[in-house]
Amino acid sequence: MFGRLRSGLARTRAGIGGGLANLLLGEKVVDEEALEELETALLLADAGVETTQGIISRLTGRVKRRELANVDALFQALAAELTDILAKHAHGFSVDSENRPFVVLVVGVNGVGKTTSIGKLAHLLKQEGKSVLLAAGDTFRAAAVEQLQIWGERNGVPVVAQHGSADSASVIFDAIESARARGIDVVIADTAGRLQNKANLMEELKKVCRVMAKLDPDAPHEVLLVLDAGTGQNALVQARDFKDIVGVTGIVITKLDGTAKGGMAFAVAEQTQLPIYFIGVGESLLDLRPFDPGEFVQALLAPGD
Repeated sequence: MFGRLRSGLARTRAGIGGGLANLLLGEKVVDEEALEELETALLLADAGVETTQGIISRLTGRVKRRELANVDALFQALAAELTDILAKHAHGFSVDSENRPFVVLVVGVNGVGKTTSIGKLAHLLKQEGKSVLLAAGDTFRAAAVEQLQIWGERNGVPVVAQHGSADSASVIFDAIESARARGIDVVIADTAGRLQNKANLMEELKKVCRVMAKLDPDAPHEVLLVLDAGTGQNALVQARDFKDIVGVTGIVITKLDGTAKGGMAFAVAEQTQLPIYFIGVGESLLDLRPFDPGEFVQALLAPGD
């Protein structure tokens, strides 16, 4: 499993770890040039200006205090810095058995992989012994409903859907009622992809949350924002806006295997203070992984191809 994660992060690792590997091969001392090379690598990986400047500032202070005598020590210090950023607000995704059904609302812009992530999350929860029901709340795309139904069949879980012009809030309301009647543990609700800067579309998401609250004042119990790693710093803008508007509680980062911009995970974690619950590093069911900060950084900085 670690090898799969390491492979999925190959492009980002080539940018961040590759630059450090060159420093190590040259047996260079830690000087201003080495720190500049590291800063460039972090920026190119889309770790973000603010996050990168913070890392470099702290490492520079340690160099001046002569705590980092060589590049190997710099490498270890960087790993500790990156892990600390991710771990500060990290905690695992868990289903509260006191809330039944436990309602998970999944949001994000178009094309980030929401429906696929829902299917994989349903698989993970079933592996944990949870019963799951899917709500086809993306009523703007007929293909999205069909895709979710395929995932339902694949996982052996029911899917609540209505006709194409149905109201998303109505579909999700029916899904929660159905889950209650069947004694199902978890409802995962899909939603239409929408740009976070479109007020009317975001208002529809607020309506979905208000309708849920009529059945359960605490619902949704989790609001997961799906982010495409390839969008780099734009993902941070999405995370901030969705958090402000619909109260996002956790992050899912997809498509880490197809980009060199995986450093955005650090900017998102630090700037939003939201936990990253899952990451996607491939297309198979096993490639949606519970997020482990230490494992992620280890795989990102691992030497070699």
